[in-house]
Amino acid sequence: MPGTTDTPLTFAIPKGRILDEALPVMARAGIVPEDAFHDKKNRSLTFATTRPDMRLIRVRAFDVATFVAHGAAQAGIVGSDVVEEFAYSDLYAPVDLDIGHCRLSVARPKGDLSGNGGHISHIRVATKYPNLTRRFFEDQGIQAECVKLNGAMELAPSLGLAGQIVDLVSTGTTLRENGLEEVHEILPVSARLIVNRAALKTDPRVGKLVESFRLLAAGATA
Repeated sequence: MPGTTDTPLTFAIPKGRILDEALPVMARAGIVPEDAFHDKKNRSLTFATTRPDMRLIRVRAFDVATFVAHGAAQAGIVGSDVVEEFAYSDLYAPVDLDIGHCRLSVARPKGDLSGNGGHISHIRVATKYPNLTRRFFEDQGIQAECVKLNGAMELAPSLGLAGQIVDLVSTGTTLRENGLEEVHEILPVSARLIVNRAALKTDPRVGKLVESFRLLAAGATA
C-alpha cells in the first residue's frame, strides 16, 4: 500500500542548476545515489540509493513539485520559484536549504523607457512563470498577458513576441549579452526541501527526513 513503511520512499530531484549543489547536501542527510546516477550517458530517470528504502527520480524542476504534490514522490528538492508558482495545497516546503540562490526578475530591452513617467495598463510578458508574473503586475495595476515559453526567453523582445520577460537571474550576464536589463526583482530564490503533506502525516520516515535536513540547514547557518 503506497505511503506505508513497506514501500520505498521516492525522492524527486531536479535536472539543471540546483542539482550539483543539492547532491552534497543530500549526502550529508544520508541520501547517496548509486554510481549509475553519475554516468552522463545514462538516460534512466529512476535510481537506487545507498538507502534500501529510498529511490531517486530525476525530472524537470516543475515536475518535481507535481510529483510530490500528487504523492507520486514523497519528498524532493526544488527552487522556491517553483513552489511559489504552483502553490499546491498538498505541498509543504519546510526547509530552506540555502543553496541554488538566484532571483526571479523582470527584464526589458536596455534603454526602453516605456512606462517611465506614465502609467501603462497592459503589457505582454514572455515567461514560464505566468502565475507569479500576473500577480506581480496586478499589484501594480497592470494586466499582464503572459506568453508561455520554457526557454530562450531573452529572444522574445527582439523578435517582437513580448515587450518584457520574467525569468531567473543569477549574474545577469545572459541578459546583458542579449541587450536586456533587469528592472524589477519579483522574488529571491533558493532551493527548498519539499514534502507531500499526507506522506508527512502517515509515514514517519518523511518526518525523520525533514528533521535531518532541518539540522543540516541549522548547522549551515549557525
